[in-house]
Amino acid sequence: MEPTPEQKDELFRLSYLLTNMYIPINLVRVDQRTGRLIILAGSELEIIVTKQGKVAYDEAEFQDDE
Repeated sequence: MEPTPEQKDELFRLSYLLTNMYIPINLVRVDQRTGRLIILAGSELEIIVTKQGKVAYDEAEFQDDE
């Protein structure tokens, strides 16, 4: 599954911000079940980007959106 244009825009923006702070990006993956873009960075950071390009650092933020 390919990321949406909104997800690609957010991925670029977040990648720029993270690498500017010297935080390594360990994994970028699209969840096949939900279509969400998952970014694992640093030692504990998990970033979720919805198909619409909304960004959250905690999956609980999207519990009501589904």
